Amino acid sequence: MLKVENVTKYYGDFLAVDDLSFEVEKGEIFGLLGVNGAGKTTTFRMIMGLLDLNEGKISLNGEKIDYSMTDKIGFLTEERSLLTKLTVKEQCEYYGKLKGMTQKEIEENAGFLLKKFGVPDYWDRKIKELSKGNQQKIQFITAIMHKPDLLILDEPFSGLDPLNVEIFKTEIKEMAANGCMIIFSSHRMEHVELFCKKIVIIQDGKSVLAGEISKIKEDFRKKNIFVKGEGIDKKELEKTEGVLSVSEIGDELEVKIQDIEHVDVVFNKIKDKKIFKFVVEQPSLNEIFVAKVGEKFGE
Repeated sequence: MLKVENVTKYYGDFLAVDDLSFEVEKGEIFGLLGVNGAGKTTTFRMIMGLLDLNEGKISLNGEKIDYSMTDKIGFLTEERSLLTKLTVKEQCEYYGKLKGMTQKEIEENAGFLLKKFGVPDYWDRKIKELSKGNQQKIQFITAIMHKPDLLILDEPFSGLDPLNVEIFKTEIKEMAANGCMIIFSSHRMEHVELFCKKIVIIQDGKSVLAGEISKIKEDFRKKNIFVKGEGIDKKELEKTEGVLSVSEIGDELEVKIQDIEHVDVVFNKIKDKKIFKFVVEQPSLNEIFVAKVGEKFGE
């Protein structure tokens, strides 16, 4: 288990991370979310032992993370961290040796992953000759070829087409199934919902929302109603008590309401019309994210 307990980090007088706590279980994919500058990268660096904490503690499987523990951690950064003049082989050897792997382990593990990711012939190709998507594949391979206990993924699908996104998804889920602890960070909330059961959203370094996604959605008061029918007056519906907005989506109306108590109010407003569909849905994680951190950014 990874445990982040009441962690605080200052850069001079600037408070980058403020009393942050969360846990990641073995085999769990955990979402760490926030806008740029929220404190995610600082948190990642503290987890990897690259930055000292001002307060709190971080442990992996009950042990403090120091240089002796870094071989158990993999990190895929949002930015490209490849040495573009090297060949794929040289890149894998460089990162593999940093993680304490033997030459045989590097060749076997990297070779297996190159084949799995559909680029078995890239061993002697220079990084700079590869497309952005294939560079991302190599970066991912170098992050996981030592079979880490903990894997940190920061925007892992950057530069990938839909087919390669599916390849990455499969590998990530397979690693979790084999017991790897995974921290997943992305601005694409649909990807977070696909992978993660639990999340923490941070703003200005402090947790503003944490817990299981299903419970967060259940507790979030604003709901969406999808209505399809004949003779519904959109403008009249917008004036209904508890209705926040009404949007046209294809041949349906999406009605956002303040809370679940106003469902009956909306239904009573249109019940005399010819209704083909009236479905109440929970808000998306993206809506909740914007509600929690969007006000600061003018959302």
